[in-house]
Amino acid sequence: MSTPVVFIHGLWLLESSWDRWATFFAEHGYDPVQPGWPDDPETVAEANAHPEAMANKTVGQVADHFADVISGLSEKPVVIGHSFGGLLAQILAGRGLAAATVAISPAPFRGVLPLPISTLRSSAPVLSNPRNRHRAVPLTFDQFHYAFANAVSEDEAKALYEEHAVPAPGAPLFQAAVANLNPWTEVKVDTDNPDRGPLLIIAGEKDHTVPPNVSSAAYKQQQDNPGVTEYVEVPGRGHALTIDSGWEEVADQALSFVSRELQKVG
Repeated sequence: MSTPVVFIHGLWLLESSWDRWATFFAEHGYDPVQPGWPDDPETVAEANAHPEAMANKTVGQVADHFADVISGLSEKPVVIGHSFGGLLAQILAGRGLAAATVAISPAPFRGVLPLPISTLRSSAPVLSNPRNRHRAVPLTFDQFHYAFANAVSEDEAKALYEEHAVPAPGAPLFQAAVANLNPWTEVKVDTDNPDRGPLLIIAGEKDHTVPPNVSSAAYKQQQDNPGVTEYVEVPGRGHALTIDSGWEEVADQALSFVSRELQKVG
């Protein structure tokens, strides 16, 4: 029986952003699962036409949604997440629900302290207006170009924007912004759980939204876990590293880590 791989997207994307990854992992003997966030529209066009469907999704609600998905699988899956999906992947791993985890440019959790200027600028379209907490907020092309696609050509950035960009719920960004001030935050990870399993954190060298020092700080928090914990920084890559023309390089790194770690226990 093939090991399931649950893919978790982040803000401003849909589960279709993982389509090429799902095919890639299926070709290597895994069983891909792309659940999406609760109530996600099926297409980019539908999401942009009805942004209200994306609003009012909190980190805790979405984490519980993916935990429910995992509970229905035949075995403990590999979990791969990008951006806020990378945070959610670590939350699920901290609950002991993952056989192995890959967190790519993961949004920070409580205890991750760096707050670079580029991160603030990337999240400003949401955080600049408190009313956005209960809204779904789209990015303009210029905002997407800075936050996601700064490391690719403008033509590729435009193509990525048209193919993938959707409104995102504001609530998770507001939660993350105050996570280190709120002991009861949902934006927290049990980094000490011995059932966490092996974890790989992947950063992009030129990422504006989650710069390498943020990913590295998450890695340092996770190093106390008895499980295997690794960190890789991919040169020359921005936040769009899972969807841009170099996606397969990142997928290869994720696959190599997952396959190696699962073989150890298989």
